[in-house]
Amino acid sequence: MKIVISEKSGKSYQAELAKDKEPQLYGKKIGDEIEGGIIGAAGYTLEITGGSDISGFPMRNDVSGGRRARIVLTQGPGFRPSHKGQRSRKTVHGNTVDSQIVQINTKVKAAGATPLETTFPKAEKKEEKKEKK
Repeated sequence: MKIVISEKSGKSYQAELAKDKEPQLYGKKIGDEIEGGIIGAAGYTLEITGGSDISGFPMRNDVSGGRRARIVLTQGPGFRPSHKGQRSRKTVHGNTVDSQIVQINTKVKAAGATPLETTFPKAEKKEEKKEKK
């Protein structure tokens, strides 16, 4: 499971949560707080703000449980209206973390002693050169 941590400065960091630690987050809802120690950010308190499931459907705060639902949306996660007053029926995931969630978005509520830049260094992108034939 991937955990995306956002700071007030606008920077975000990505951490990978081990499979054996994932059950600690099951049952948590959007708005709940988690300890940063489970992902290596000791001293940090993180608030769950959303996420997405294994098929890419976003989590919504107004859909209860760990289920998928087709609901009529006018705005917010899962729908971007192209004109005023537009509504559409879209599939979204509920507000509870379960085994189907692959990414959780969080924000920092209380900072720890060490900065996140040192805890989660920026990953270098590998560039593969394609040869022309």
